[in-house]
Amino acid sequence: MRNQIPVAVHLFFLHNEQVLLLRRFNTGYEDGNYSVVAGHVDAGESVTQAAIREAREEVGVSLKPQAIEVVHVMHRKSDDERIDFFLTVKGWVGEISNREPCKCDDLSWYPLASLPNNIIPYVKRGLENYQNGILYGEFGW
Repeated sequence: MRNQIPVAVHLFFLHNEQVLLLRRFNTGYEDGNYSVVAGHVDAGESVTQAAIREAREEVGVSLKPQAIEVVHVMHRKSDDERIDFFLTVKGWVGEISNREPCKCDDLSWYPLASLPNNIIPYVKRGLENYQNGILYGEFGW
């Protein structure tokens, strides 16, 4: 049987050795824990297109494809299997703001060297792998 694995993008907005984190709220998944701007890749949508869409929907900024770089890919197992693309964002147009207050109750910059304890474990691993130059990883197996 062939897998039909969900694919997601996770955006590392970076500025002055800090990463933008959002605290999940009222979503039913990892509420109270920090993540990054993220979302599923829709059918017929590229990873880059999904990243641009999620940035606009969640934090209200515009991205150009050349400002986005894939820095880690993770094959992850939780309740099901997933493929996660982690991308750095090094430039954007507009002011970052919380565009989904019904799903996010904090949007803050954190030093990459001092992440909060309540960050979602696979997101933390993705950030660590990015910092260590590891392009591919597996989590939850």
